[in-house]
Amino acid sequence: MRGGSHPALGIDFGTSNSAVSFIGPDGMARLVPLEEAATALPTAVFFNSEDRSTHFGRDAIALYMAGVEGRLMRSLKSLLGSRLLEDETAIGDGVLSFRAIIARFLGELRGRAARHLDHEPRRVVIGRPVHFVDDDPERDRHAQSALAQAATTAGFSEVSFELEPIAAALDYERRIARTDRSDDILATAGVHIGGTDYDQKLNLEQVMPLLGFRHLGASGREVPSPAFLDLSSWHLIHWMYTPRMLRQVRKLRSSFADTRLHDRLMAVLEGRLAHLIASEVESAKIDSSVHDRSALIDLAPVEPGLGAMLDTRDMARHLEQLLERVVQCALGCVSVAGLKTGGLDAIYLTGGSSSMRPFQALLRQRFPTVAIVEGDLFGGVASGLAYAGQRV
Repeated sequence: MRGGSHPALGIDFGTSNSAVSFIGPDGMARLVPLEEAATALPTAVFFNSEDRSTHFGRDAIALYMAGVEGRLMRSLKSLLGSRLLEDETAIGDGVLSFRAIIARFLGELRGRAARHLDHEPRRVVIGRPVHFVDDDPERDRHAQSALAQAATTAGFSEVSFELEPIAAALDYERRIARTDRSDDILATAGVHIGGTDYDQKLNLEQVMPLLGFRHLGASGREVPSPAFLDLSSWHLIHWMYTPRMLRQVRKLRSSFADTRLHDRLMAVLEGRLAHLIASEVESAKIDSSVHDRSALIDLAPVEPGLGAMLDTRDMARHLEQLLERVVQCALGCVSVAGLKTGGLDAIYLTGGSSSMRPFQALLRQRFPTVAIVEGDLFGGVASGLAYAGQRV
């Protein structure tokens, strides 16, 4: 059969990880194995300068971490709604637009799904946050339009969207054996905060001070902060490796009372170690939250013996404002729906960041009588999108 005769794929194009689902013969959603048996694929692309090949997911990250010359891009979703989306960036000997890079990643998801399903998918339902950009409807519409265009470039002929929280609700509905009650959606709400926002904050608080962030120079003034903000943001790190930025940061040395901090900062830039640091922070966040223990952020490549520890108390303290915004959004959604918090049956969690212990602790504090149900953290939204495709 032609691809258009099959049910639509569901694609959860995530900030940190992406997933793809389809409806099986029994009417239930199934996740596509995207990288061997793994159904969650890190949203990462590596352009190998040595042989001009392109790599995706764990393979992309592993090649970069192994020191292969090239360009790693993560957090592609963060480009949607940003002004960077319209820019082009250097890739090897040429340039690519960020739109084209997103299209290339979506095309890879489509290709891997095609090999698994033995047909070329033409229809897709893509998840989108309630807001790509908070409080800017025009930029939000532009972000969805850009994502739709990227999906078309990737080979999909029919592209539609569903809100990620609605997709999660559709997945939960099937898990509790309820029939489709999509008309019972009472309210939706969202805030533009993702896993990489948490990673950046933890990076700034636990690691960047070791490189000079908030360091007071001899004049009593703090070292300028923009370099540290960019070094801790996945989709901005590569800008810091340009000759112009290297020159600018070298000139900051006179702003440091403790020049050892500047030495570390230059070691990160000259060794192109910021992606490695960001990955270490992400791994420590996951390890600490899953096992409820202190986790090491290993910074030995910057300086032998250098490191930082992270535990759930650190996360709760550093992420307090971000997590509070998410919980306040949930409370606001309940209010708009005309409900009371005590009248809820359950809160369904999906997405890797929802597993963080400080987040779940805050939810239990604000919704003390409500069951917290943890679903498929990396596949729940994708599965719900496949169900949404049945209604399109």
